[in-house]
Amino acid sequence: MRETKQTLIYILKRLALMVVTFLAIFVICFILIRLLPLTPNLTPGDVDTFYLRMVAQGRMRVDPSSETGYSMVPVLEQLWNFIVNLFKPGSQWKFGLSYAVDKWMEPQNILFSKMPPTILINVYSMIIAIPVGIGLGIYMALKKNKWQDQVLSVLIMLVISVPSFVYAFVFQYLFGYVWKVLPPMRASGEFGWFSPQMTLSLILPVMSMCVGSIAGFARYTRAELTEVLTSDFMLLARTKGLTRAQATVRHALRNSMVPIFPMILGEIISVLSGSLVIENIFSVSGVGALYLESITKRDYDVFQFVAMFYVAIGLVGTLVVDVSYGIVDPRIRMGGKKA
Repeated sequence: MRETKQTLIYILKRLALMVVTFLAIFVICFILIRLLPLTPNLTPGDVDTFYLRMVAQGRMRVDPSSETGYSMVPVLEQLWNFIVNLFKPGSQWKFGLSYAVDKWMEPQNILFSKMPPTILINVYSMIIAIPVGIGLGIYMALKKNKWQDQVLSVLIMLVISVPSFVYAFVFQYLFGYVWKVLPPMRASGEFGWFSPQMTLSLILPVMSMCVGSIAGFARYTRAELTEVLTSDFMLLARTKGLTRAQATVRHALRNSMVPIFPMILGEIISVLSGSLVIENIFSVSGVGALYLESITKRDYDVFQFVAMFYVAIGLVGTLVVDVSYGIVDPRIRMGGKKA
């Protein structure tokens, strides 16, 4: 009962700290972004609409003495107007408007429309990376210090040392342009996300995203399992009559998965985040591509909303991973003081 209370208090403290951290980052990002010069690339017919919408959001005010007839509201007043408009009855949680990426659309609607491809390629890569990486790590641990382990260790270090977008360019060049066995870009046209044409065109971005994850899981699993296999309780299990395979499956794998399981949870949570560069390389219109597009087009409301979305995913992922340690291994006391 006492440990349950300590765990609950720890989780509540972490939630409060997460909210405070998120608000602090939001205020800093809001102020810095709103201090940037507002230079939208608008057609003549959209200029009046743009200024009227900026006035409605509390970002600009009518100023006859100004050259354009409007002037910027001070940034702290903009922050107050943003909060008031956000919680005002009937506002429906409006986070601004896009004036470049998708004109006059709300940022949250644009982001949610870009979710399916991002979730899809991340789920595909996760389904491949987790079992392959863990299986490879188990094999390396069982072959410790043998030539198989040494060769795979060198390859894994090389893979981890190279950024994932380098593999994206290599895969795109070899499979898409040299050998021509896979589409080099995402399929364009009226194809469903689960259609054969779309699935085939997503193989290269999925490969590019899961290579680094496979190497990471393999290295981590190999290190943890190697340490467990040399523990005293494994020697005791063998002396009691268990074979090496039985001792490995029943005892070693279960203990080595304690630090690996939070990594898997973090991988699951990150399915919403996407990859900024890889999505852009393969023309996958996901969250990562939207983030880069909002930066290049200086669509500040979209950029701010997507940035805070990434921050929220990171904070939630950290909280879930920390809490999962105590759930996976009851010996870890969350929030407990040292004796």
